[in-house]
Amino acid sequence: MCGRYTLATPAFAELRARFPLGESVELRQRFNVCPGDEVAAVTTSKEGEPRGELLRWGLVPHWARDASTGFKMINARAETVAEKPAYRDAFQHRRCLVVADGFYEWEKRPGLAKLPWLVTRADGRPFAFAGLWAVWHGPDGGTLRTCSIVTTQANAVLRDVHDRMPVMLRDPAEEAAWLAPTTPAADLHDLLAPLPDDLTGRRAVGPAVNDARYDGPDCLLPAEPDHEPLALF
Repeated sequence: MCGRYTLATPAFAELRARFPLGESVELRQRFNVCPGDEVAAVTTSKEGEPRGELLRWGLVPHWARDASTGFKMINARAETVAEKPAYRDAFQHRRCLVVADGFYEWEKRPGLAKLPWLVTRADGRPFAFAGLWAVWHGPDGGTLRTCSIVTTQANAVLRDVHDRMPVMLRDPAEEAAWLAPTTPAADLHDLLAPLPDDLTGRRAVGPAVNDARYDGPDCLLPAEPDHEPLALF
């Protein structure tokens, strides 16, 4: 799963150059993005043109009775995304990019507190999660625009910590294909693969990230040496 992530880079001009976010989307450093937060995303217009916007993390289908449904739908499984009623229409017509530069996963350790890991690209550069988005119209007439992050099987770098990971699209070509309304369904499914091992990095971080209410740079501090697990290889 993916329940917390980061967009910690302060290089907003580079982000806007790298992703079609436009100038109107407000960007700020985020060290601990949580479900229910507004997140920087790239959706498409009816004409298929990319556009940047802020979406609430946690997809609320148009048929949901209330917006709280979104807290149960922060992730969509790649294996079933084309069939599940909650995601099927979005997979066909409303795919998006969720801009990030890392995500967290917690390792269970017998007799010890869970150890948080920060997973990034090996080169540390920002990337995009494969996402889905939806529009929900509330009973009071308000409109809510929300998203979910697609997950897949974990690669070898992360498998000892968790069996799932978010889909981290590899490059601008994959991002463009994910957004394009004309991409065949078979090609979309091919994109929903784990990031290759050699492109993936991870490091243990301290306990600050455990508090979902905290969104400061301490979340990125390395774990204390006596909390480091044995070497993986």
